Amino acid sequence: MDQIKVGAFLKDLRKEKGITQEQLAEKLGVSGRTISRWETGKNMPDISLLVEIAEFFDVSIPEIIKGERKSEYMKNETKEVAETMSDYAKAEKEQLIKSFRNMSIIGLIALLVYMVLRETGVYDRNIFLQYTYGISESLIYVTVLMFPLYTTGLLSKIRIHRTNYKFSSVPRPAMKVLGFIVAFAVAALIKIALSKLFG
Repeated sequence: MDQIKVGAFLKDLRKEKGITQEQLAEKLGVSGRTISRWETGKNMPDISLLVEIAEFFDVSIPEIIKGERKSEYMKNETKEVAETMSDYAKAEKEQLIKSFRNMSIIGLIALLVYMVLRETGVYDRNIFLQYTYGISESLIYVTVLMFPLYTTGLLSKIRIHRTNYKFSSVPRPAMKVLGFIVAFAVAALIKIALSKLFG
């Protein structure tokens, strides 16, 4: 620690306040001679006084100990990093909400189609309605499966891992289609397992 530098810093802070050594001494409950010895770097303030000095001059204790203010560059850099992180978090949240909304719409449409076809029994009449019935039923499972993948962050982890492998060159839309295909396959397996268990 450079006591001369600290002393000069304390002197500058006092002058910025526009007060004398005696006025500062009275504020801190010490003698004017003590303030003089601090400012010349002969002595250092007691630890018990550092908090009071920092509050009075509106600086941090590390700034007093280092004998200089944090640079404006560092303050601005810290502020920029905080703003960037805030923007990133906001964008990520918006993306998550958008994904939830899209999945909810798909799931709701699939559920409505499934219920209408099941309640009316028309899906038995032709092959197209049978496929529609099967796809809508699978989509319900897919939607239910996708929600925990998003909420637990597992999907993000899969994305991070894929960047480390050869799949990183696959375009994002293709990965989404692949994701839906995998989800459909898992949904089909769950459906088969449930039908085996519960008849």
